[in-house]
Amino acid sequence: MSKILEVEINSKGREAYNIVIEPDFNKLPEILVNIFSSCNKFMLVFDSNTEKYFREKILQILMCVNKKIHTFSFPAGEDSKNIITVQSLYEELIKYNFERNDVILAVGGGVVGDLAGFVSATYLRGIRFAGIPTTLLAMSDSSVGGKTGVDFMGYKNMVGAFHQPKLVYMNTESLSTLPEREYLSGMAEVIKYGYIWDSRFLAYLNENTDKIISKDRESLEYIIFHSCRIKKEVVENDPLEKGLRAILNFGHTIGHAIEKLMEFKLLHGECVAVGMIAAGKIAVYRGLMSEDELFKMKEILIKYRLFRRIRASEVSFNENDVLFATKSDKKMQGGKIKFILTAEIGRAEVYKDITDEEILYGIKEVFEG
Repeated sequence: MSKILEVEINSKGREAYNIVIEPDFNKLPEILVNIFSSCNKFMLVFDSNTEKYFREKILQILMCVNKKIHTFSFPAGEDSKNIITVQSLYEELIKYNFERNDVILAVGGGVVGDLAGFVSATYLRGIRFAGIPTTLLAMSDSSVGGKTGVDFMGYKNMVGAFHQPKLVYMNTESLSTLPEREYLSGMAEVIKYGYIWDSRFLAYLNENTDKIISKDRESLEYIIFHSCRIKKEVVENDPLEKGLRAILNFGHTIGHAIEKLMEFKLLHGECVAVGMIAAGKIAVYRGLMSEDELFKMKEILIKYRLFRRIRASEVSFNENDVLFATKSDKKMQGGKIKFILTAEIGRAEVYKDITDEEILYGIKEVFEG
């Protein structure tokens, strides 16, 4: 059964778009034609993985749309999320005379969506954009809310823009192609929503672990819909991340630092899980969370195969290196990190007074040996 969730980016609804959750791609042509009736060309953007699994399937199903369709692909992985790949896509758009009325369609995970979205935001000062996420991480998080960007000088998402899509189309069947580790990586963002916004959703994740891990269709639709619903509620209140939206970064400050220091050998969700535990330890220190609640947080992240401590003997960095790496966080304000802590399960707050000593205290919780 299809589900449609409307995301309204301002109170007057001038920039509303739909998130469509379907079990296949069958309705994609009709929806694209309805939304983009005035466009002449689509540029489908893939990475080398999604090109292999979805290029021919999507091209075949779009044969009926009566639009010119071009494709662009780049090597899969975070290493490709850079200005060089952006330039290559610009060149393709110029080569095929893409105009502002035309559309970029991002088919893939977070890297594809972030990069294609950034190109959409900046080419001709902005052309239209739609997301076709194919990973749980992208479906539950990165495809919703209009954040786009690329990495620069080793810093994640350092160059970017806010650029809302006109459509997000999610085919849950596409998750069947994902390796288990990558699929479960997306669960870190899903679990995050329970901690920052909705304790009942967290309870569902705790009670239905086996179904979710096995990709039970009904459970998938449930967790994707409610992840999008929570992100929608946050983003509609703060589309440009001036306040409330920052809570979506729970676990990300330390998580991004570790991701960078590990040279992306750990997946994004695995790093976010580590960051959540570190933030949880800081919350315990401040009396916001009990040790028992932190233990339960570790339990659910371990159940979803997301968390294990970093063995000092296996890495070339230490706790102080992680602390230093947090200083390059793009969410710094006035020399202070905007740090997200859970004041209680289902409610998070932004703190601007976290000390280096507290951050180190949290980091030490996730190191072993």
